[in-house]
Amino acid sequence: MPYCKLPIVLYHKIIIFEQTAINYKPYYMNVYQDPYMNFADMGPEEMGFLQQATRELSDEQKNYFYRVYSSKRKNTNEILIFTLLGFVGFAGIQRFFLGQIGMGVLYFFTGGLCLVGTIVDLVKNKSLTLEYNKNMAYESHRMAAMSQPNS
Repeated sequence: MPYCKLPIVLYHKIIIFEQTAINYKPYYMNVYQDPYMNFADMGPEEMGFLQQATRELSDEQKNYFYRVYSSKRKNTNEILIFTLLGFVGFAGIQRFFLGQIGMGVLYFFTGGLCLVGTIVDLVKNKSLTLEYNKNMAYESHRMAAMSQPNS
């Protein structure tokens, strides 16, 4: 028997028709089911944290959370690049990018604390990014929890 899957994309759902020799059988796949898979560099710790944080939110609130969080989230590769710029004279730019203005100014005027702080940030770039993203998740969760679902 020939077998074929034909995807049809509608607004936020994808309808896939399975065709066999006998009949067409549609089933639906929700695109928003696990939106965190869209982040290429998301680790299991961050994904577990986000899934636990959004467990009690309604679907509308989860979508709102995802939109807010995705706009505030930082990529670990960007932090790594900004940290590497500290070795060529722009020390502390990664701290400015993470919203740590005081540490950014300190790093800038001390040459990344004589490059020791820059080396430490180079080693800890994933944990710095995870800490920032968790703080943004808390903030996004508060905003989503306060939002009223559309009825």
